[in-house]
Order: sequence, then structure tokens, then C-alpha cells
Amino acid sequence: MSNTYNPREVERIPFSIGAKLITIISIIVIVSLGSITALVSWMVHRDLRIAAEENNFEMNRRSAIEAEDLLSNARSNSRILIQTITALGSQTSVINETTNFFWAENPQIAAIFFIVPGRQEQLLVNRQYFSSRDIDESLASSYFYGQRAAMGRAVRGETVLQNAAPHFSRSLLSMFFPWQGTGIGGVLFSSEVLNNNFGFLVNQSYMLNVDGDLLAHADFSLLKDGTNVADLEFIRPILNSTDKTKQVLIESDFGVLQSYSREIDKDITLIIWEKVQYLIDNYIRKEKKEERTRQYIAYNKLNSVGAVVITSIDYDKIFEGLNATTRRNVFLTIAVLSISIIFIWFFSKTISIPLKTLAHAARQIESGEFNLNLRAKNRDEIGVLTASFQKMCTALNIFGRFTNREIAVKAMRGEIKPGGFAKHGTVFFSDIRDFTAKSEHFTNVFGIEASDKIVSWLNSYFTQMIECVEKTNGVVDKFIGDAVMAHWGTAYTAGSPRKDAFNGVKAALMMRKALYFLNRERKKGDPANPSIRIGCGLNSGIVTAGQLGSDRRMEYTVIGDPVNLASRIESLTKTLGVDILISEDTWKLVGDKFLTEEMPSVAVKGKKKPVRVFAVINFMGEAKGPQTLEEVRGLLGIDMPVLEEIDANVDELKYTIDEG
Repeated sequence: MSNTYNPREVERIPFSIGAKLITIISIIVIVSLGSITALVSWMVHRDLRIAAEENNFEMNRRSAIEAEDLLSNARSNSRILIQTITALGSQTSVINETTNFFWAENPQIAAIFFIVPGRQEQLLVNRQYFSSRDIDESLASSYFYGQRAAMGRAVRGETVLQNAAPHFSRSLLSMFFPWQGTGIGGVLFSSEVLNNNFGFLVNQSYMLNVDGDLLAHADFSLLKDGTNVADLEFIRPILNSTDKTKQVLIESDFGVLQSYSREIDKDITLIIWEKVQYLIDNYIRKEKKEERTRQYIAYNKLNSVGAVVITSIDYDKIFEGLNATTRRNVFLTIAVLSISIIFIWFFSKTISIPLKTLAHAARQIESGEFNLNLRAKNRDEIGVLTASFQKMCTALNIFGRFTNREIAVKAMRGEIKPGGFAKHGTVFFSDIRDFTAKSEHFTNVFGIEASDKIVSWLNSYFTQMIECVEKTNGVVDKFIGDAVMAHWGTAYTAGSPRKDAFNGVKAALMMRKALYFLNRERKKGDPANPSIRIGCGLNSGIVTAGQLGSDRRMEYTVIGDPVNLASRIESLTKTLGVDILISEDTWKLVGDKFLTEEMPSVAVKGKKKPVRVFAVINFMGEAKGPQTLEEVRGLLGIDMPVLEEIDANVDELKYTIDEG
């Protein structure tokens, strides 16, 4: 009989609590989410700005180092070759060998030109470079002899770096430098590496010479056109600046220019000019001033040559994600506030169940009455507490009917529904050998204390067996005297019938191992703790799983022909002289995972065809443990059976041996 509690029969809780909750929740939502949104936006905005500045500055530093290395190596290697050729004089063969070795070691250098005082000017061409890129070698000669102005600057002690792409239609740079007084040296080399590395991610780098000529850029068309950006308003201050490295924020309106600076480290000062300008690409491409965008510009003047590396990042792109997140947070705040008010208004207006009703229910539970019916409409926190009480009562009632705790918990959570369901499972039966004789021995030795001794002995054994089942995701169905029934894939599954069958056979092998060590620990001749040998039978198939019993007591079990066959297979273990037998259906699922030996087929009552059974020896590929059935019998002390002496006509045996 159930006890019903009607919340209408008790005193109502004033509405003011619901109103207070609405007020409190509204204030909390607005203040917390609003403050967090504003604070996070402000802090993240600042952190993103600082990170973007530092990242852009670091990218510029790395790009400058890469450019410095390329230019320095081209000049120093060229000087070494010029010095070597000059020292060799007229040793033509050695000079050719040296030059070929130089081209092999410096494939990025296309040509070298030099004039030594008192000697004829000389041009060395890397034919492999020109031929591999389908470039006419004569272009090298026409190029160098057309650079008299640059050579004149080099004679006066200046290192001149120029863009040679317009002449060759390739990413090439030329460098002219002074050599031994009035002599000069010139080198033509590839800038493809710089062009490829300068334009990636959101940062873009490019390199200019002192004249404002574009030397390296991700867009080769700008190099091929010989673009000069010296007239751009933000380029000229960089070229004329005495600072080696700085960073600026540029904008299109240079008429109102505001700036401030902060120290980065001992040698570097970062200048940020506010009021954003065009994208750097727009300046370089000389596009019309139609879009007003801002960019951070970091520059680094190279030591070895008169060149500057500039790196830019779009200011607006830095904060795109932050602005979108801020908008979403505002919408979320409004949504949460609206939902909270609606929820509190409908579900927290009054206290539906008085505390005295819950106190009475608690006393009923203490007295052992679990079948309570606490009706609650979840109007407020007391209603939630009442619902929790009802769940607890339901759980206690379920636990009173189930013997398996895991099954009871699943039933309480609604994971096991009433009724029977078809499941593909693996069923296990085990039995203690000669249990009747051992029980009589307990009685003869201990008399009236035999029952306690037997229970203690069995509990020690069952503890080990249950642990093996539970560790393999199985369910112990019941204990039938000394027998154990378990199954896998019924209440819960490992994912597939194959995995469930594997877990079942694995559990049987674990039982063998656990029982082996348990017997080794027993004192020889101890009448209260005799050794135990068991037989295990497993079969897989479609079973009916469900809750069986009455309203007062139920159990979750499985029934069906696969269950009966598993029991009969277990009874065969003693006759066939094995400890673990599996059916053909189980063997088909996991036969490749275990080392098995097929036993004589058995004609089982109710089956038209003989049933194939297999003795399990060990895990497949397991080096430890028995490798043959004879080793299993020797390990467990099982005698080799004589199959010819089996009487198939005895009623209890429900099988015959098929020797063919």
C-alpha cells in the first residue's frame, strides 16, 4: 500500500520567494555576465593588441635575420670566389674546377661579375641555373654591363642592392660591392626563398632598398614590374629614420597623426601611430584610397646592405574574433536572463511540498516503508527536494527486489525497462566437481558446525569467481547451490557479440588461474578448506533478457535455448576431462582469439544435429601457461577420460558421444 502526499493539503508558500528568486537571478545574470563580458573584452583586447604587436615584431625580426643571412652569404661567398680566381692567375683548369665546385655549393647564385684593378673585367655564369630555368645566358651579360651607375656607386664604397626581376622575369637580386680599392664585385642570386617565406599567415613581410625599390615580396608581379614605393608617406619616414628597428600603427589620414612610444627592451623602442591607414598591399599596389584599414608596420634595417625589411599585420583582423565573441556574449546574456525569468516564474512561484511532509516521509523510510508516492510539481526548491525523495524511495524499492546491485542501479536509471528483450549474449555456467561428496565430508568432520564451514568455504570461492565476471563486464545472474550462472552482452555490452563472447571466455580463463593459485595457498589436508576443481560451459546466441518475478521481488535473468545448451555443455566437462568447454557458436565468434581443441561432437536432447564443442586451452599467442589440452589436464590434475566407457543411455546424461 502506498502513502500519497497532496501538496494542496498543506499550507502554501508565499509568492514572495519566487519574486525574490527572479530578482536575485536577474541581478546575478546581468552583473556577472555583463561584467565578465566587459572585463574579458577589455582584457582580451589589450592582450590581443600586445600579442599582435609582439608577434608582428618577432616575425619582422625573423624575416630580417633570414634576409640578412641570404645577402651576407651571397656577398661573402662571392668575395671568396673572386679572391680565389684572382690568386690563381692564369691556371685555367684549376679556375674552372673551382668555379664548378662553387656553383655546386651555391646553386642559388646565378652569376658573378668583378673588376680587378689592372685586369680585365670578368663575368662568371652558372649555366646550370640558367638552363634549369630556361633563361637566356646572354641576359646576364646585358644586365651587368648595363649597371654602370650601380658600379660607380660601388667604386665609391657603397654596397648597392637592386631588383633584377624586371630584366630576367625571375625572382633575382643583384648586389654590387667595392673590391680592393677601385675594384668592384657583383653577384646575381635568387630571392625565391624570401618571396615564399615573406607572405604567410596573417603577417606579410617585404624588403626594400635605400631607393625604395621593392626587392622581395610574396606577389612576384610587383617585383617583375619593378615597383618603387618611396613616395608612400609611411615608407619615406622609415627610410630616413636613424632607428634600426621600430613598429608603427599607420592609417590613411596622416594629417592628424598621433603617436606614442613604449620601451620593448634596452635597444628597441616601439612607436605606435594611431589613426589607421590603408592596407600595406594597397599602398604597394598604388590602389585608390577606398577602404580605411589599419595595420601595424614593423621594420628592421639590415646591417650588411642598405636594405630594410618591413612586416605588416591587419589591425582589424586581430580583433575580428573578439568582436564576434562580444556580440555573442551580449545575446547570450539576454537569452539567459529571459529564460531564467520565465523558468523561475513558472516553476518557483511557491513551495509545493511543506517540510513537514518530507519529515513524515523520512520517518516512513526509517521504519522500512519504501513504497511511497510523493507527488510534487517542482514549483520550487522544496519540490526538487521532494522529487529527490521520490527517486530515493524508488531506488530503495528496486534494491529490495534485485539481488544484483549493478542491475538494480541500471533499472533505477531507466536503462533496463520492464519486459523481455531479445539480446545476443554469451551465457556461462560453472559447477564444483564432487560437491556432494565434499559436503558430506564437511558434515562428517564438523557436525553441527558444517554449515558455517561450507558457507565460508563457498564464499571464498565465489568471491574470486564474481571478481572475474565483473572485471570482464559480465553479470552474475544467480548462484544455484555451488553453481554460478553469468552472462555477457545482456544487461550491458562491450560493443558487439564478438567482444562479449571474448569477455566470457576470458573470464573463464581468469577463473582457472584464480582457482589454481587459490588451491596452491590451501593447506594440504585442511578439512575446512579442501581444494576445488570446476567445470565451465559457455554458449552464445539470442536469449530473452528481462525482469522475472513478482511485484515484491524480481530478478534480471536470461532464458532460452542458448541458456539450456550452456548448462548442458558445462555438464560435459567432467565426462570429457576438461575444465572449460565452449559451443560452436561461441567458437565461431572468438575461435581466432583462443587456443582450442575440438572435442567429440555430442548429440544433445532436442537438437537435430550433434553439437560441436571445443576445449579452451589458452589465449592465442600467449607464451605463458599451457599450450595443449594434455598440459591443462596435468596442471589441474584432471584424468584423461575413456570415451568408450560412457553410458549414453543413462537418463541424467542427455547426450551421446559421436566418435566419428
